[in-house]
Amino acid sequence: MATLTKTPDIRSAAQISRRKFMTTSAVASAGLMIGVRFSAPLALAQEEEKAKKKAGPNPFDAYVHVKPDGRISLIVAKSEMGQGTKTGLAMILAEEAEVDWNTVAVEQAETRPEIYQHMGTGGSGSTEENFTPLRQAGATVRLLMIQAAAAKWSVSPAECAAKKGMVSHPKSGRKAGYSDLVEAAAKLPVPDPEKVPLKDATKFELIGHATPRVDIPAKVNGSAQFGIDVRVPGMLFAVVARCPTFGGKPAHFDSTKAKSMPGVRDVFEIPALGAGIFTAGGVVVVADSTWMAMQARKALEITWDHGPAVSESSAAMYDAMREAAHRPGKRVRNDGDVDAVLSNGAKKVDVLYEMPLLAHATMEPMNITVHARGASAEVWAPTQCPDWVQGTVAQVLGLKPPQVIVHTTYLGGGFGRRYTVDFPAEAAQVAKVVGKPVQLVWSREDDMTHDFYRPASAHRMQGAIGQDGHPAAWFHTLASTSIRAYWDPQAPPEGQEVGGAKEMPYAIPNVRLEYNPVATAVPRAWWRSVENSFNGFAVECFIDELANAAGKDPYEFRRSLLVKPANWKPKSDDDVDPARLRGVLELAAQKSDWGKPVGSDRGRGIATFCSFGSYFAEVAEVTVKGTDFKIDRIVAAVDCGQIVNPESVRAQTESAIIYGLSAALKNEITIKNGAVEQTNFDGYDPLRINEAPPIEVHLIHSSEDPGGMGEPALPPAAPAVANAIFAASGQRLRRLPFQLKT
Repeated sequence: MATLTKTPDIRSAAQISRRKFMTTSAVASAGLMIGVRFSAPLALAQEEEKAKKKAGPNPFDAYVHVKPDGRISLIVAKSEMGQGTKTGLAMILAEEAEVDWNTVAVEQAETRPEIYQHMGTGGSGSTEENFTPLRQAGATVRLLMIQAAAAKWSVSPAECAAKKGMVSHPKSGRKAGYSDLVEAAAKLPVPDPEKVPLKDATKFELIGHATPRVDIPAKVNGSAQFGIDVRVPGMLFAVVARCPTFGGKPAHFDSTKAKSMPGVRDVFEIPALGAGIFTAGGVVVVADSTWMAMQARKALEITWDHGPAVSESSAAMYDAMREAAHRPGKRVRNDGDVDAVLSNGAKKVDVLYEMPLLAHATMEPMNITVHARGASAEVWAPTQCPDWVQGTVAQVLGLKPPQVIVHTTYLGGGFGRRYTVDFPAEAAQVAKVVGKPVQLVWSREDDMTHDFYRPASAHRMQGAIGQDGHPAAWFHTLASTSIRAYWDPQAPPEGQEVGGAKEMPYAIPNVRLEYNPVATAVPRAWWRSVENSFNGFAVECFIDELANAAGKDPYEFRRSLLVKPANWKPKSDDDVDPARLRGVLELAAQKSDWGKPVGSDRGRGIATFCSFGSYFAEVAEVTVKGTDFKIDRIVAAVDCGQIVNPESVRAQTESAIIYGLSAALKNEITIKNGAVEQTNFDGYDPLRINEAPPIEVHLIHSSEDPGGMGEPALPPAAPAVANAIFAASGQRLRRLPFQLKT
């Protein structure tokens, strides 16, 4: 059986390794594919093999396909789930390759890990990690085409220029299309991508300019293929009856009634899989349609063994988190002497924030189609991690990963949920028995009750205000149902819990962060913005509370604490630049008319946060009437470094804010008797159109490296609203979802 690679870390894959990615895989990433292959002499082939081992895969097998008929395709090796990556990454390639954006096609990459070293789409890292390598890839295309044309015309390459898929020689007036140069360009030695000259950013014609998304026409006319749209000749459909209790399994089942129903092909049990896959197991129904399979599933008579988790409840979980937040934990950050400051007579603030488990609730429930053919398999997957799907399906079927072809479809939402492989593993288990193409579909109830949930957390925050009105101490004790403890029990449990809290950016001389994990059987994984979603709320609400204790304006208080020393240098990729955070803070305050009166029963709240390499400040305006409140508007300031497509930046800002507000205002997953109580949108209601506030997005244009955009607008949204409610009513909200008291 093939060996499955270690469970990926969605954050480290996309963020922590960014600079390493730039230096170690640039050669592999800076490729183009010429539509004609040429055989090489044996000696040359041997030399190429040596070079491949040294420098990575042949760059002619990667991102730009120039075909002899003149058609050009740009290849995107990330998953498109509504965030616009299929457009943004292609824009980077097209800019440097000097191809005509209006004539190129944008295609999804094949799942070939030997070429595309990291196909996972998560951690808001697609643009951040690919910006420079893709520029190098496009520039390599341009350079080779110019060299081929220059050789053809016996002129200097310096006398030639490329534009819109055409190389010209102005002195003689000669021109040649890329398709005419393909054969010659393919024979030229590929230059070192690190040495290929890149375009001057001031001459960008695509990057930084609003560009219509390439996926929109197909999504409007209905031709776009999402995972659930896949149809393959001879395909069957399957659903799984899973134990409602986490860790439970069938003790006994009777399938007599189900098998007698029209269209039902088979009923059988599949075991649960652990160790980085984490399927629930259960009873499979295979039928001629999803509807038939679901109706037959209702007819199953199953006696469940609920297992040891049946005693778990949300009440017990919160009790455990509160206790953990009030005792010493593992020190993750320890600056100065917090104990000394908190023990003196300074003005102190001591509060507790609590946040619940959350589901991903993607609009398209989990689904996948697998055809196991014995010595090979084919998969159609709406996934954020096609390479991990490939390895998982191979493992379940006893194949090697290259024997599994994975087609990545459009995703009807991801948010981190589709960066898991439980549903591909289940489908592979089913396909192995069925022997035909089979589409596994989860119902909305399956999706809600068998998710990998955003951790629940409790945060004890202690602070002290000095005689000068400045904060003298900050003590954050964080307790949560750790993601890392679930996926990798041998690793430190704080690994994916302390981000955004550890990097708390305010200039406070005495700072301590401690962490305590809380055990639970509830599955946990990455939810949009991961730990930043809960740490952002605690940090930005507490700094507001300290401002109030100091008698200071919340904006001015923050601004005074965002100080960048003259010799400041980042300690890591996650370290926060105070000047950039101060820049968005000032812009948000300016655009929101901070400081001007808002009227009775109304208030403004502000919050800042940096995550995934991008800087955000958001101001919320609210109206409070008794126990009800209305968000009147949100003003967001964004510094995400070099902007590729400003329209995508605005759209992702709005999307993340709405997603964050849904959690702040409405959403909570609760556990009773070891099972999730919410089963559909009637109990887990997203923010509706009529409830969504107007959102203004203001962009800072920057030459800094691009940051992420899918997630970092989310963390400041909830604290901005909570702080605005305090400004309007004097009531502090320290638990999500919000509930005002009388």
